[in-house]
Amino acid sequence: MHRSDNRGSWEFQPEDTLIEETGNFPSTLAQANFNGQKKAGSAVDGIAYRNEDIMSESWRQHRKHVFVLSEAGKPIYSRYGNEEALSSTMGVMMALVSFVQAGGNMIQSIFSDEHTVVFLQKGPLVFVSVSATRQSEQQLRSELLHVYHQIVSMLTQASINCIFERRKNFDLRRLLFGSEKVLDGLLDVMDSDPSFMLSAVQCLPLPSSSRDALSHILQKAVTPNLVFSFLIANNRLVSVVQEKTVLEDARLKPSDLHLLCNLIRASFAFQAGEIWTPICLPLFNHDCYFYAYVAYLDPPECTVCLVLLSTDKEAFYAMAECKRKIEEAFASQNALQWVANTQFYYVDDIGVANLKHFLYKPSKVLDHHRQLPQFTCPEMEVAYRSQEERIHLLDLYRNMHNRIHSTSRPLKLLYHSAGQETLLAWVTSKFEMFACFTPLVTKKSAISELTKLLRWIKKEEDRLFICHLPKYSSAPQPGRSSTDRGSSDRPNTSDTGLLSLL
Repeated sequence: MHRSDNRGSWEFQPEDTLIEETGNFPSTLAQANFNGQKKAGSAVDGIAYRNEDIMSESWRQHRKHVFVLSEAGKPIYSRYGNEEALSSTMGVMMALVSFVQAGGNMIQSIFSDEHTVVFLQKGPLVFVSVSATRQSEQQLRSELLHVYHQIVSMLTQASINCIFERRKNFDLRRLLFGSEKVLDGLLDVMDSDPSFMLSAVQCLPLPSSSRDALSHILQKAVTPNLVFSFLIANNRLVSVVQEKTVLEDARLKPSDLHLLCNLIRASFAFQAGEIWTPICLPLFNHDCYFYAYVAYLDPPECTVCLVLLSTDKEAFYAMAECKRKIEEAFASQNALQWVANTQFYYVDDIGVANLKHFLYKPSKVLDHHRQLPQFTCPEMEVAYRSQEERIHLLDLYRNMHNRIHSTSRPLKLLYHSAGQETLLAWVTSKFEMFACFTPLVTKKSAISELTKLLRWIKKEEDRLFICHLPKYSSAPQPGRSSTDRGSSDRPNTSDTGLLSLL
């Protein structure tokens, strides 16, 4: 047994499977700086922060800045402050990138005592994160990649590359006008939602019989070139149905679903009625559009959303007919009430002593988990209901996730005892789990309690997860194939339709 470089950490040899910690996390993590931290979903705050004085102390005190610029140094987006006011700052960033490139290298990151600066270059776009958190370089780069994919979801990668091949100094803000709220919303939700860290989607807890009935209704409402049917409630996945040939050709990635949900969540226009808009799923096909039919089934509450994706840009009325059939079937079975009566669960419902919160992601259990990775977690208790406390908890989980999945030394079990919480991370061939306990729980006790938790999850598996992905077969229209991974018929890039909603 030898002492690691991390203060208060012990690593056991030779298995390299467990670290036991008794020290605290770094002070900047334990006492995260929440000055100026905006609440997710606040459009007014978003406007205020975009007009924030970049010379003010409050601007400097934000936990994390994100900048997007072009290779020519043109500002495209800033999470805080006006892009024009930051043009000289972004020029310095591009100068750093160019200087390192001139030497035949690519700048990755810069570390200081209080900040980590991470760079990501994707084609003609450069992304920079300046973070005062203790997220790892890999985690910050992953967030920048999500920002890139969100931009691609609105414009497609092919369009972006084509534009800058023709005009290297093009101002991309002309095409992204109004999309700031989408990118703001994405960065806000990544701060407090573990879905992105786990690369998984969270499902609405629902009895398997009810979920199967809802899926069966979606399965029956088909039309040529319909590829995906989603039912989403309270930003959680209720059901997803795919065209049979899509299952053979490609897989839907959680990131694409996260970006789709963020787009819908970012604009109230989607609550106004039936919306038909082009959208790209970057990890499915980054160069082509699908055409999304989006409609809420329970106005004016607007909590249950139907999303139908087609490869045919002329299929609006066919999608509307599918929605009509779904609504009729839902009404005849009172199906919306099943969703409204969903029983969310809390840690007190599980009966595990001293447990405050947990994240559980199954792996290699059934094919559906590999098809669309999922996770579950209880509703937040009182101690973690504020935005600041949720971010604090996720910061702890991120630290555990980064260490247990270290590329240089991956672990199977990681135990940490801090001032306010005790945490345990556990990774096996069947699951990945992160649990938060009260401060004085021992390692032995934590493992014992997690064994009880695993039994409860196994018992509730059919309610917590989508246990199989229903399929349907829709005959393609002449001259088109249902296996096409999106449509190459792109709208005019000066007005994609989607951005006009924002």
